[in-house]
Amino acid sequence: MSAAGIIMLTEVLIAGALVVVTVVIHAIGFDALLRVMMRSQAFAMTGFRRVTLLVIALACWLVLIHMAEIAVWGLFYFWQGCLPDPGSAFFYSAGAYTTVGSGLALPEQWRMFAPLEALMGALMFGLSTGLFFAVVSSWIHNWMQRQTKLAPHFPDFVNK
Repeated sequence: MSAAGIIMLTEVLIAGALVVVTVVIHAIGFDALLRVMMRSQAFAMTGFRRVTLLVIALACWLVLIHMAEIAVWGLFYFWQGCLPDPGSAFFYSAGAYTTVGSGLALPEQWRMFAPLEALMGALMFGLSTGLFFAVVSSWIHNWMQRQTKLAPHFPDFVNK
């Protein structure tokens, strides 16, 4: 295998490792979140104030998970000397992860990582959105159940 082939294989393996680390961070974050929610019986909660606080906490936790993933990519870029300082590396990573862009560019050797990070960001946002939707749907369902018990005159489609 040529030197260029070895370099390319190394880059593909590094990219794969970053993908795995990103997914592992997300899985650990979800696991921690769901364990806390199960222990606190958060899925059964009702009431505007409590649910509002839980929605805020859920959103903040999901943002922290994404920030950790952005930081991993940013630290990689800084470690490889792609960007001059950790702040620039984090800023670049946040732009790539969110697909917003940052106006910065990676060295040619690492440019394939930008679309890969954007893909990972899109996938991780999709997972977070799915979880957020499922949790909020559970709370809405609980609220509807409680309301129909209090006021059974709702139309039939609400009671199903």
